[in-house]
Amino acid sequence: MSYQNAKEILPEKLMKEIQQYVQGQTLYIPRKDEPKRWGEKSGSRKALYERNEAICKAYAQGATKEQLAQQYYLSVETIRKIIYQKGKKSFK
Repeated sequence: MSYQNAKEILPEKLMKEIQQYVQGQTLYIPRKDEPKRWGEKSGSRKALYERNEAICKAYAQGATKEQLAQQYYLSVETIRKIIYQKGKKSFK
């Protein structure tokens, strides 16, 4: 992040208005864009969603939690949570 002199960017009227609140301090102005959720930009969120869907599908087709844990390198407890959470969401 680079710093810019507000005096060089902002209109004089806006500059004077801001100076009523902040003088000589660093001020962060957030982007106008919508906030992104974790993993959306990198694709991690989508990859985990697809993995969890595959786990639930395999479980529904008869795979055991132990088999899935070994296949996906996860604990049996994590597999149990994934299956339980997906089951709850399907009822909504």
